[in-house]
Formats: sequence, structure tokens, C-alpha cells
Amino acid sequence: MKDYTAIIKTEKYVEVCFYIEDKAVMALGERLNGLREEAYMNGYNWEAVLGYYLGKTAPDLLEGMDTDPEAGMYVAYYPLTPENEAKAERLAGIIHDLVEHGETLCQFVQTEGDDIPWD
Repeated sequence: MKDYTAIIKTEKYVEVCFYIEDKAVMALGERLNGLREEAYMNGYNWEAVLGYYLGKTAPDLLEGMDTDPEAGMYVAYYPLTPENEAKAERLAGIIHDLVEHGETLCQFVQTEGDDIPWD
């Protein structure tokens, strides 16, 4: 995974940390903000767009997921189980693909932006 994602296991949880102040992530955030004024990509709007995107493309990843968005980071976490560790790996992979292939997320925001619950 790139430096902007990390999977961390604690006693109770497996966490996917998405560091949104990374240069590549910030560049994508600026592109999204250029498409939609309300898409100021802080942790709360990353939570909104990722949650909506996953609901459309991988709803099973939302099952059992909790989130903790902040100004400079977004964290999704699951209770620590082997099944949830696999979910965390998939989620980190999806985030990686969205950042590396930003056009996918830009097109999604253009078509679905009115329905995304922006912060």
C-alpha cells in the first residue's frame, strides 16, 4: 500500500487509516473540489464520499464498519476478526485504486454528487 494508507491491528479492532494530507490525496481532493464546491475534502467529506461510493460498489464493506473522520485523516475500523481483516485489506485497496486512478472518483462525484451527504 501507499504511504497514505495503513492497516493497524489493536486488541479489539482492525483499522484502515487514510492520511488525507498526503500530496497525491490532496491533489485528488483539489480536483474533486473543482468539480463540486461542497467537496472540500476534509476527513468528514472523505467519510461522506467513501461511504456513498462503498454503498454503491461494495456494500458488504460497510457491514460492521465504524468510522472516525478528522480534519487530516479518515479512519474506518472493524471488530478484529479474520473476516474483518480481509475487509480492511479490500477497503485499503479500494482507497488506493481511487487515489491512483482519480478519474474514477471524479466521474462518480460528477454523476452522484447531488446524493452524497457532504459535510
